[in-house]
Amino acid sequence: FSSCYDFGPLGVEMKNNIKKAWWSEMVRKRENIVGLDSSILMSPEVWKASGHLTAGFADELVECKKCHHRFRKDFLNLPAGKNKCPDCGGKLTEAKKFNLMIKTFIGPVENEAAVAYLRPETCQGIYVNFKNVLNSMRLKIPFGIAQIGKAFRNEITPRNFIFRTREFEQMEMQW
Repeated sequence: FSSCYDFGPLGVEMKNNIKKAWWSEMVRKRENIVGLDSSILMSPEVWKASGHLTAGFADELVECKKCHHRFRKDFLNLPAGKNKCPDCGGKLTEAKKFNLMIKTFIGPVENEAAVAYLRPETCQGIYVNFKNVLNSMRLKIPFGIAQIGKAFRNEITPRNFIFRTREFEQMEMQW
């Protein structure tokens, strides 16, 4: 559970103030941007269509056989032929594809028909709801849809305080 954080009384006040200020500037003060709150769980077909279930949304992971630290292969900058752990000098495993989405199951049975993913970003909900917003709000193109919401990433090397967390909040607007 590395890189999962709770925000205390002052932290949550700061977060709420930032969200309120962003929403006010982005949505309330503009006539051509509307808000949305889409679900954290979406059909796997959405993630398939957007390319998130392909190798493009996966990083290559190597692990040290001695100290078991994990590293993104593209962050190591190892000289050709060198396959040593930067922490302890142990041998690194072959690279494996590491999907950045967090997999879960919907319903009581854990089978392929019940597979779902926690959203890795908020924009897919905006894209999926575009036509509904267009029709229900009677907006003329161009317009924007804004959303603040939780997103989840299966980080290989969670660190750097709130910059590489597994659960985070995004503020996003798609025009």
